[in-house]
Amino acid sequence: MPDVAQSISYLDLIYTLIPVGVVIYILFKWRLKFSTVIYAHVRMFIQLIAIGYCLKYIFNNDHPAIILLVLAVMITIAGYIAPRPLKKKQFSHYLFSTIAIFFPGAVTLYIVTQHVIHVNPWYNPNYLIPLGGMIFANCMNSISLAAERFENENKNGLSFENQRNIAFKASLIPITNSLLAVGLVSLPGTMTGMILSGISPIIAVKYQIMVMCMIFGSTGLSSALYLTLIKTK
Repeated sequence: MPDVAQSISYLDLIYTLIPVGVVIYILFKWRLKFSTVIYAHVRMFIQLIAIGYCLKYIFNNDHPAIILLVLAVMITIAGYIAPRPLKKKQFSHYLFSTIAIFFPGAVTLYIVTQHVIHVNPWYNPNYLIPLGGMIFANCMNSISLAAERFENENKNGLSFENQRNIAFKASLIPITNSLLAVGLVSLPGTMTGMILSGISPIIAVKYQIMVMCMIFGSTGLSSALYLTLIKTK
């Protein structure tokens, strides 16, 4: 088994567009809007290539201030995107979502990096940025689900407690499904990436357990905090 993952050329990546192209053709044939899909893929390519070069620079200049700034930017962007599904957005939604991502996300990241895998130095970007991104992104998605469901349930005239409980349960559906399916239906990204890099499957499994618990805890706390803050409006 190789020590590192095999390199992929940009030319080889074109082959991955074959199934994408088929889906776009189906959208076109069924007279559905396909421009958004094309835009999303173009943006994805540009963003990932750009972040690849940015991360290369950051990893080569791993100053703690730069790492913390990157994490702060990630949290701010996630907080801005989280309320996107809401029909009636207010400044408080963006503020509450950012707070709800920051506190649970930062605490979880600290526990994982400093007490589980003992990162040294503490600001090592090879760990903090990927794990932080994973935590903040899942918190963002959880808050989006909670916020949208809470808004929809608000129209049904339910009490705050009922709205909160329904929204909270809905926000946990994706991660709960992942917990039930992991190892049986899917081999998640962290585990797959480590195995492809030549690391023992047993070690990869331990990291994946850490990641699953990390995501469940942080997403649950984020959506709960957001729904609690919403009550103070």
